[in-house]
Amino acid sequence: MVDCGFNIPQQLWKFNPDRNFLDAIYISHQHADHFFGLPAVFLRMWEGGRKRDLTVICQRGLMDSFSNFMEAAYKDFVKKFDYKINLIESQEGKEIDFNDLKLSFSKTVHSGENLAVKITDGKNTYTYSGDGSPQAGIDFYKNLDLLILETYLYDQEKFFHSSIVSAIKFAKENNAKCLALTHINRDLRKKELGKIKEELKKESIKVIIPEPLEEYIL
Repeated sequence: MVDCGFNIPQQLWKFNPDRNFLDAIYISHQHADHFFGLPAVFLRMWEGGRKRDLTVICQRGLMDSFSNFMEAAYKDFVKKFDYKINLIESQEGKEIDFNDLKLSFSKTVHSGENLAVKITDGKNTYTYSGDGSPQAGIDFYKNLDLLILETYLYDQEKFFHSSIVSAIKFAKENNAKCLALTHINRDLRKKELGKIKEELKKESIKVIIPEPLEEYIL
């Protein structure tokens, strides 16, 4: 799973209630809407009887504060877990082999240090940006089967976030087969989502907006 914000625990159990469903969780950066769902996920797995270890891949800052973070959320509960949470550090330029997957990372332009992640099984490759605008002129985003980019407004870049227009342009330049748009401003979704979807149908590449958007808390 990539990132774990406030509303992810409920959505995860709707998708798959199996306590052993996840092997690993990737956290792109330390902003609450990207990792504050972790304690609830861990606790639910423990309640469900999980015994298999779980891996969290994240930056050094979260690794160093992880114990305090979990104690603040659920004091003394980690000691009761029947499984171990293994932490692996992500770094720009570093490659990690996990099961049959290879992960690599690249910084984005954001208010906090964010690492986009590229994941491949040797046949298919997708990249998730986390937050922030991707770096231009690098091979990290070239020829992807799926590119997941965060956006905010339609045609304006604001608060260190990409726009829908710039994301589509970037995906085309890098020859992505499919582009998924996330993190869209809540007011824009409420007022303009239908119009935006109609515009996306005109694009030369496949562009999707994951649903159900009304349940997102961004």
